[in-house]
Amino acid sequence: MKELVKYYLSDLNSWLIFLILIGVAVIVGVVLTWVIFRLLKWNGKRYKPKSLYNSSVRNLERPVAHFTIIFLIIQAAKATPLNVEEASVLPLTADMMASIRVLLRIILYIVSAWTLMRVANIFIEIVEAKNEIDTANNLQQRKIATQLQFIRKIAAVIIVVIAVSMSLLEFEEVRKIGTGLLTSAGVAGIIIGFAAQKSIANLLAGLQIAFTQPIRIDDVVIVEGEFGRVEEITLTYVVVRVWDQRRVIVPLNYFIEKPFQNWTRFNAELLGTVFIYADYRLPIAPLRQELERLTEGHPLWDGRVRNVLVTDLSPETMTIRILVSAQSSSDAFDLRCEIREKMVTFIQENYPESLPMTRIEMKSATRNLATSQGLQ
Repeated sequence: MKELVKYYLSDLNSWLIFLILIGVAVIVGVVLTWVIFRLLKWNGKRYKPKSLYNSSVRNLERPVAHFTIIFLIIQAAKATPLNVEEASVLPLTADMMASIRVLLRIILYIVSAWTLMRVANIFIEIVEAKNEIDTANNLQQRKIATQLQFIRKIAAVIIVVIAVSMSLLEFEEVRKIGTGLLTSAGVAGIIIGFAAQKSIANLLAGLQIAFTQPIRIDDVVIVEGEFGRVEEITLTYVVVRVWDQRRVIVPLNYFIEKPFQNWTRFNAELLGTVFIYADYRLPIAPLRQELERLTEGHPLWDGRVRNVLVTDLSPETMTIRILVSAQSSSDAFDLRCEIREKMVTFIQENYPESLPMTRIEMKSATRNLATSQGLQ
């Protein structure tokens, strides 16, 4: 290629030759990748949208296009002749070209890192597609989703560190001070260890959470008195989406060091509890019949549990516990709210005298009043 350039463009300035070759490289790279991926997308109609084939096309189109263009520009830089004549205006010298090549290689490392992260994302998407989390009892899916999210972040960190390291090695000064850095690594490691103690603890806690899984993506938890779902698990913290759409940000080591409630630890099925406080005169049998009527055929009741029990007595009221079951925590919450509302309405309409009340006896006061009236 270099011989062809010298033969056809030998009369031009090296900078102009370089710019022409860059333009050709960009055009060739864009056209080549556009044609290839259009053909791949056309062929992908025979496969499912979430198949390995279509996921590869969807994730790799842009990074591969950039990689191809940068690779061709590097080849153009190699084929560009240098101006060494003193009469040349702004000559393209060997030092300049060496600096340009270093810059292009650094860009190539960055694009390569981007491509590798997209390759990792392909395999994660395929696993996620086979384990859809939007099901009623999704324990296994939530386990896998938690591990995949953590693996994705770890892979991204490793790829970025390698790309940065390769970029730094392009500079002679960095390679020269490498020996000095190695000799001082012990002291620096101790200093960094003390400075980043909490961050390292969170990172280790993240590894433990990813594989022992006290929490998972989409788990229903109560943290610091807040009821919500685990929305995201990062390398250092967990995002809990509260029922009113607030987000509670909790450090990872919180879930290792402190107690919390996980309502979906082993399965998504849950029992919903409704407490009613009523007068002693309220009969229990009609409540059981009403509960059966309300739950029979109800779309939120899973058919496992429904009962009415008197669980406690106080001097003023008795405590009635209504227990119903549902396939998920959200279904259980909605079901018990509906049962609570309709049970209170049932008592109001049929046994209004059994609603909680406070009795005050006025026997002695009545006797004294009658006596005073008789004296008069």
